Amino acid sequence: MKKVSLFFVLLSLAFAGYAQNYEPIKNLLVLGQYKKAKEDLDKGMTNAKFAAKPEAYILKTLVYASLAGDETVKNTPEAKTLITEAEIAFGKYKEMQPDLSLVKDPVYQSAPINLYSSLFSVGYKDYNEKNWQHGFETFEKVVALSDMLIKEKLINVPVDTNSLLLAGITAESSNNRDAAAKYYSRLADIKVADREYENFYRFLVNYYFTKKDLASFEKYKALGKEVYPKSEFFNYDKVDFAVGLETELDKKIQAVEEIIATDPTNYKAALLLGGVIYDTLNSTEEGAVQPANAAELETKMVASLNKAAELDPKSEDPHVYLGGHYLNKAKMVNKQRSAHAAEMQARTKPGKPAAKEDIQKREDLDKLYAATMDLAIAPYEKAAAILGAKLATLNLRHKQQYKFIVSDLGEMYGFKKIMAKGKPAEAAKYAAEEKKWNDLYDSIH
Repeated sequence: MKKVSLFFVLLSLAFAGYAQNYEPIKNLLVLGQYKKAKEDLDKGMTNAKFAAKPEAYILKTLVYASLAGDETVKNTPEAKTLITEAEIAFGKYKEMQPDLSLVKDPVYQSAPINLYSSLFSVGYKDYNEKNWQHGFETFEKVVALSDMLIKEKLINVPVDTNSLLLAGITAESSNNRDAAAKYYSRLADIKVADREYENFYRFLVNYYFTKKDLASFEKYKALGKEVYPKSEFFNYDKVDFAVGLETELDKKIQAVEEIIATDPTNYKAALLLGGVIYDTLNSTEEGAVQPANAAELETKMVASLNKAAELDPKSEDPHVYLGGHYLNKAKMVNKQRSAHAAEMQARTKPGKPAAKEDIQKREDLDKLYAATMDLAIAPYEKAAAILGAKLATLNLRHKQQYKFIVSDLGEMYGFKKIMAKGKPAEAAKYAAEEKKWNDLYDSIH
């Protein structure tokens, strides 16, 4: 039989014992000898018995995370590699020991804490340098670690607000809006309050409105109002957001119509639907042109404003919109009348009668002008009646609006008086109306 050297037997037994002994490496960590601890750990991990237990991986997490945070190593490419390896090792540890019992060890509890600290530093650097996507990916890991540390009572705070806030900011800035809402909502739900935190409450309100989750929209609007009572933003309702968050007319209309579908008696929605269409059909922007579906839009606008007037009979606004729209249309026709009159005069020789076609067109434009103007009279008279009934309480702006409406009514009846030439009864009636509105105008102070 071949003899085996006693020396090699003793040596192999000693190495087998070392292979499962993690204490020397833990001691090196306690002494702050991180590089030496890494050397010994790396040697140990080459041994199957050493690497067979969960302890090997939480030890590796601790060694690598501690070295990554060392002043001589952090902020170097080596630190990034160490942090990545520490993450992988901690993932392996959690897989091998789901109850995380070793995390309670006085030395090993520093493993997730140091990993958290290293990742936080990396994420914060990304935040400062506006590397939003990588920062978001890092802070997702930071939040997961902090949640575990809190759950295992390794840190004595109820919520890691800094990590949640930075996770939310980097998520929002990298357009990971769902993740941003997840992190911001955790902060809002505990009503964290600071001057710079208002923006994430605003984000949540906008986010849930665009998601059409009106229950959450109302929840975070109320929380924002509670925490920031002086902010006007949280006074806006769902109708304001429906219009304010969209830039295209079709999308604005769709957003408001969706609200009306679920809340058909919403006066503000009906008025605003008519209002956004009014602004398009009566645009004052230079070079503005009527949309191709102007007639369809006008029908929708009129119906919506009439509905608003029905829902709130004491409001003058629907009538002001309608009267203003028809008066603007009449003014457009009047421009055509003036242009045609100038053209007709230019091509008619002195002492000669105008062409029959020109005379007919002039008469047609006169009738169209009168008919369009007539459409403005009824809503303006309703608006004037409502404003007149509360004249004593009108502010300066509304009083000025009242005067404009009364003045326009006087002018419109004056035109109708002229057009009633040869019809004494009609002319007298319109003259009386003209005087009534002109006298009223003079009495408004």
